Amino acid sequence: MKTDPVVPDAGPLVPEAGPGVPAAGPLVPDAGSAAARTGPADPAPGRARRVLLSSVSSDAHTWNLVFLQLLLEEAGCEVVNLGACVPDELLIGECAALRPDLLVISTVNGHGRADGERLIGRLRARPELRGVPAVIGGKLGVRGGDEEAGRALVAAGFDAVFQDDAAPELFVEFVRALEPAPAGRVGTP
Repeated sequence: MKTDPVVPDAGPLVPEAGPGVPAAGPLVPDAGSAAARTGPADPAPGRARRVLLSSVSSDAHTWNLVFLQLLLEEAGCEVVNLGACVPDELLIGECAALRPDLLVISTVNGHGRADGERLIGRLRARPELRGVPAVIGGKLGVRGGDEEAGRALVAAGFDAVFQDDAAPELFVEFVRALEPAPAGRVGTP
């Protein structure tokens, strides 16, 4: 069974549809939410959407990163793939230097929740990086994904969480809906 991403809103998460949506169903931001970072479907004229891609520091897998890089490039993004086992401080430094339109963290080793919470806390602690949209996806726990892990990662500061069984099309739709950062972004405190 495919699950939809968990996406925050300014308040509690709310189901996309009314009755009949299971507790683990799709969660989307309230249309008036400040956390709903949607905008034009395409980046600023003449500039591809810039994506920084990495795994969590404990994850040595690379096939997932290659797949995501190809998927993002096919969607028209410029991708900088940092690879596997990237230490938090290196990833944060690259984020500060590159000012991406989106940070994508992928994990398949089952430590996504623990490593992701630590990473996003460190990233959001940097004032110049607080406005960088960040998503995490993959196997978030050793038993697989669950709604609790998704909610915890959103509460920690991720803009969306894609469980390991989320359809790639949902991820691409999310990426295309993001408002690209202006050239020379300095972040939002």
